[in-house]
Amino acid sequence: MSKNIILTNQEIEHKIKRIAYQIYETFVDEEEVVIAGIATNGYVFAEKIAQSLNTISTLKITLCEVIVDKQNPETPIHTSLPASEYSNKGLVLVDDVLNSGTTLIYAVRHFLDVPLKKFKTAVLVDRNHKKYPVKADFKGISLSTSLLEHVQVIFDENGGNYASLS
Repeated sequence: MSKNIILTNQEIEHKIKRIAYQIYETFVDEEEVVIAGIATNGYVFAEKIAQSLNTISTLKITLCEVIVDKQNPETPIHTSLPASEYSNKGLVLVDDVLNSGTTLIYAVRHFLDVPLKKFKTAVLVDRNHKKYPVKADFKGISLSTSLLEHVQVIFDENGGNYASLS
């Protein structure tokens, strides 16, 4: 199968900045926002959003890594912060690609057990193949693909970020 680049490094940077502005507009009345990224690529994406938010806003940004067993999503979900750290705060749950919605819906379920002021989701690529009634509030790109196609996001420390479809 051939790889088709669907987002270049520059396009990803633009999407990150746009999502950061959307998050800032949504949480403008808050003092602090928790950006919770689903390990591994979702967390890298969350870090990039947090960096952008720090340059454009006065919000206090707290990063949280969300560990989901993607092969067995019913197993307990772990976060790098205790629930008390994000309780009664605004939170954005971040992942790189929204495929069937399984990972995102189980992660959302975890956060529903904690009282939050406001709860939103963000993804870089939304594939529109949802198995669950979950949506991304902030998304970089919506992509209609066949179920046989695979979307891969690469975050390279040297700025070689891209998303491809194969």
